Amino acid sequence: MSKADSKTVTDERLKFLRHLSKSGRRTSQGREIIFNEVMRSHGHFTAEELAKECLHKRLKVSRPTVFRVLHDLLEAGIIRETAFGDKHRHFEHVYDEKPHHHAQCVRCHRFIEFPDKEEEDVYHPYLERQGFKILGHEMHFYGICKDCQSSQK
Repeated sequence: MSKADSKTVTDERLKFLRHLSKSGRRTSQGREIIFNEVMRSHGHFTAEELAKECLHKRLKVSRPTVFRVLHDLLEAGIIRETAFGDKHRHFEHVYDEKPHHHAQCVRCHRFIEFPDKEEEDVYHPYLERQGFKILGHEMHFYGICKDCQSSQK
């Protein structure tokens, strides 16, 4: 882990601890384990994938603990939830992400991330004029990726 990564993790840990304190909750071994696993993860992940990874590594946390801590991390602004039309919720880090959107192949389920082209500059002022308080936004495209199209020929 680089010095910058280490500083980021430390900053995120402090943000998490402040959130727990403000919410009247304390840190625990389970919260610490899940926080560390989330910070090691890259890309998108589900609660189930995280729970399986903890089980595989023989970390002593229950599935309900994984779900509760992910909720805490969401509230603390450390991760964000993304909806891909699946029955499972997907998460990703907030700290290392530039504004982006997602496209998903409906065959292989691969995700493609692409940059936000400043849609906020168009839609946010319009919605704010309507008195709508924006908390966030997502844009998703669904289709068939190049590899799946090629394999079909």
